[in-house]
Amino acid sequence: MKIFYKTRATATGGRAGHTQLDDETLALDLAVPGSGKEGTNPEQLFALGYAACFDNALPFAAKQLDMEYSSSKTSVEVGIGILSSGGYALDIDLYVEITGLSQEDAEKLVAATHKTCPYSNATRGNVDVRLHTTVA
Repeated sequence: MKIFYKTRATATGGRAGHTQLDDETLALDLAVPGSGKEGTNPEQLFALGYAACFDNALPFAAKQLDMEYSSSKTSVEVGIGILSSGGYALDIDLYVEITGLSQEDAEKLVAATHKTCPYSNATRGNVDVRLHTTVA
């Protein structure tokens, strides 16, 4: 694989600490959900990245399928839970709204995008990801 971009982040204090990009363009205080402390958590950060990445991969997949659509909106819900084996795992619902395609074509596009998106490729086989497609 040819790498064309790489970034690095550093965290201290775990889920109740601080994280920042090493180039200092983004820094956030972290908080455990339900702790009452102000801050974000890793699942929220993952949801932001996945939503942006998937929405950006849609035009690429549409071009491959020779489809044109008017607009899209991608939302990602990321949950975390305990596995029966005792470890932790993520659980993801991916909601994509497409304008300008039939329901059938929109579902084809979302399925094709799910095969293209780097986040989808990273989670495949490791995380339950459910696709939800709607047409506006």
